[in-house]
Amino acid sequence: MPSLDENTISVNSKLMQSIQTLIIGRLMVIFVLMVTIWIWNSGRLQLSWDRFPQGLFLIFLISVGLTIVYFFLLRLNSNYTFQITIQFVLDSLLVTWLVWRSGDLSSPYITLYIVLISVASYFLRPLSTLLLSVFCSIQMITISILAIYGWIEFTGAEQATGKLIQIVSFNIVGVLVVGLLASRLSDRRSSGEELRETAKSLANLRLLHERIIESIRSGLITTDLDGTIYTFNAAATEITGYRADDFRGGSIFKLFGDIREPIRVSLSAAEAGEQSPRFETDLQTPDGFAVRIGYSISKLFSETNEASGLIVTFQDLTDIRSMEDSIRRKDRLAAVGRVAAGLAHEIRNPLGAMRGAIQVLETTAAANTPQASLMEIILKESDRLNSIITNFLNYARPAAVDFADTNVGETICEVLKLMRHSPDISDEHELIDDTGEQTIVIPADAAQLKQILWNLARNAIQAMPDGGKLTVSLEEAESGRVRIKFSDTGRGMSQEQVEQLFEPFANSTTGGTGLGLSIVYQIVKDHNGAINVRSTEGVGTTITIELPRENRTALRSENPKSSELTKFLNVGGGE
Repeated sequence: MPSLDENTISVNSKLMQSIQTLIIGRLMVIFVLMVTIWIWNSGRLQLSWDRFPQGLFLIFLISVGLTIVYFFLLRLNSNYTFQITIQFVLDSLLVTWLVWRSGDLSSPYITLYIVLISVASYFLRPLSTLLLSVFCSIQMITISILAIYGWIEFTGAEQATGKLIQIVSFNIVGVLVVGLLASRLSDRRSSGEELRETAKSLANLRLLHERIIESIRSGLITTDLDGTIYTFNAAATEITGYRADDFRGGSIFKLFGDIREPIRVSLSAAEAGEQSPRFETDLQTPDGFAVRIGYSISKLFSETNEASGLIVTFQDLTDIRSMEDSIRRKDRLAAVGRVAAGLAHEIRNPLGAMRGAIQVLETTAAANTPQASLMEIILKESDRLNSIITNFLNYARPAAVDFADTNVGETICEVLKLMRHSPDISDEHELIDDTGEQTIVIPADAAQLKQILWNLARNAIQAMPDGGKLTVSLEEAESGRVRIKFSDTGRGMSQEQVEQLFEPFANSTTGGTGLGLSIVYQIVKDHNGAINVRSTEGVGTTITIELPRENRTALRSENPKSSELTKFLNVGGGE
């Protein structure tokens, strides 16, 4: 958008061009008029010097001199309005002199007053145009008085005083009427120019307003008092994943949910002069991902300072909350690590001795006796406890990632084949491979990728104890990523369970240790991916994984996920 200085330079440049046109046009008109009068006086195309209009020629010479002066002043003077006014005043004096030298007040050159006033209406303001017509009338009155009293002589035929007064009166009336009409024309032209400038300024302000809104990095939505969306800036599109056309004219409640109570609280705080409170909610993108946003609501006022709508500003807090969860997770691991060194010896080593002793006793006990059953229970529970310790160690001390080109579709197919032969599968379970025949290859650790898929599939099956449907799909997402979805029709989870799903030793909905999905989360992060959970109690759960497709040129020298817990385990002599 042009600045004020650029607009001023543009306006001055146009005005200078108009003045130059006026100066040159005046000279051309006088020249054409002189030639026309010469031809008229000669009565034929063969011109005679005896009939040459010497008065017009003198005016032409004066105009040439004034033209040079005008152009010189135009380069030095920045007050163009004053220069235009002086030019028209001098032109009226030249017309008056021409009327006097051409005969009497019945001279045809009186018409030049009308032409002069009409042209002046294009350059001068309405009042200046009207004053110019009055000045021309005063000049006609002056030369009439001078002629009546004999102070000047007309070269034309003498006129009776009464007739002279009649001619002058009609000419003055005509000049004043033309001046009045020309002033009205000047007023309309000025109003039209001001209207165009105002419209241009409004357009520039609107463009500036739109650019400011689009440049804001926070999402911004404006609505009416009923929640109908007016504007939807680029940041809002980036955060929510919805285009402006999808929601413009729609309801804010369709996007944010039922936020009537936050609106009421925000408006009450504004009326009390308090700062608008902040709220948080979850949005679901068109791709099915949950986005955590923080938002605030304020009133939108009209030009009359009346409340006409709402302004909703919001930011994406998903990464911030994810970082907070990660920090809490690491803090928990650090706390557990303080006792992990002792746990490795104090639990696993005695557990091995106990298992060995029970196995010896089992050989001496008769089959199908209560003692044999109890020893079998002890062996199973010791195996389960050993599995918990092993998973815990795997979580705290993850293996290095060995990236290689991996066919994701084939890996999913292999995992589903193994799952169909799992003892957890019953006839009521249905496994659907919706990956299609597409070949998608990504850089990944094949063994860890299988572990991710196996844990998610097994977790979904355990969430459907009475049977159900598990659908695994594969597709290419935007920004060069691959999306894998596990959708089951199991028991689902509450919001609190979803938030704690990837925390170690969280309450498991499937009766496990709570470490399986923690390991999945860690592996996905090691692959520079993202995992999202969407679940509804009694309906089912959808877990979506996105992994990058770009090749990695260098591997990390050490795993940044290794926490203080790993250090304690290594010191403590665990496995």
